[in-house]
Amino acid sequence: MYSLLISALVSAAIGGALIASRASTGAIVTLSVIGFFATFFLVGFLVRRKMSKAQDALQESMQAAQRRMQRKVQQFQSKPGGNVKQIQRQLDMDQKAMFREGLELTKGLEPFRNWSLLTGRQIATMRTQFHYQLKEYDQVDEILATCGFLRGPMMMDPMAVAMRMARCYKNDDLEGAKKLFKRRIKWFRGSRGTLLYGLMSWIYVKAGEPDEARRLLLKAKDVTGVETFKRNWEHLSNDRVKSFSNAGLGDEWYSLHLETPPMPKQQRMRGNGRNMRGF
Repeated sequence: MYSLLISALVSAAIGGALIASRASTGAIVTLSVIGFFATFFLVGFLVRRKMSKAQDALQESMQAAQRRMQRKVQQFQSKPGGNVKQIQRQLDMDQKAMFREGLELTKGLEPFRNWSLLTGRQIATMRTQFHYQLKEYDQVDEILATCGFLRGPMMMDPMAVAMRMARCYKNDDLEGAKKLFKRRIKWFRGSRGTLLYGLMSWIYVKAGEPDEARRLLLKAKDVTGVETFKRNWEHLSNDRVKSFSNAGLGDEWYSLHLETPPMPKQQRMRGNGRNMRGF
């Protein structure tokens, strides 16, 4: 990485100058180390400041697209008689366009890849999420295959972990999903682990292991306090496996594309629909 290389060169230059001036060993070591870290943090600061422009453009693009979709949903809900399938198609098209634009904007971060150890992983994380939402699972699996020490997408967010777990399940790697869950759930305390608990319990049910799901939900409902987990635990405890549902987890759950979300509802008109004043 360029920042490390520049820092090392500055440190070596400082050390060489001090050696030439016959400074003490302690001074040489101390000032060389200080020079290395000072340069490293300075370069990092300058790079982050330039990167922030590309990151801000990406974030603003996502937020603007989300606002447009929210307005469409609100307009649809306020006007009775609309075509539900049509608005759903429009929203799907808008979402795809948003994620396509997001993928394109990640190219603006490429020039910084060699300046920071984490930039490449940040790019991989964003591209994984965009490809996943576009249901381009081959590309998702290709990126996830690069996971390793300081490589591949970062698993610092519950959604990123959930996407990887979902791909394990879809690729018939149940053990991989279990290991990933056990390794990562400890990092997400309280309600932050809601999506992971919901996904793992769902995987257990789909894999024909409702008892494992019930045991997990017993812990999940106490740790998170989520009502959905309480209901699902009751369903499984009373052999009502078919009643198991994560619909209560909302958009986060449906964004994993494991189940189809319900259609948006319109507001019903009150009364008999006539003008009360008779006009």
